[in-house]
Amino acid sequence: MKTDPQLVRVEGKVVEALPGLLFRVNVGREGEEKKEILGHLAGKLKLHRIRVIPGDRVILEMTSPSDKRGRIVRRL
Repeated sequence: MKTDPQLVRVEGKVVEALPGLLFRVNVGREGEEKKEILGHLAGKLKLHRIRVIPGDRVILEMTSPSDKRGRIVRRL
């Protein structure tokens, strides 16, 4: 799997499923400030029809840690 060195990977929990394969994801660990990010499914998840539902833990890729949007690349 190729990864871009400028991408930041973070773990989060899906809070809400929105129309158009968008998801609201809470990112942050206990004791830290939790931040809500809008995530969309990566192509491989769509291709293999992997379902993501509220309550799932996922890994998001973002271009910088301060982004408001990201791509869901893995369901844990």
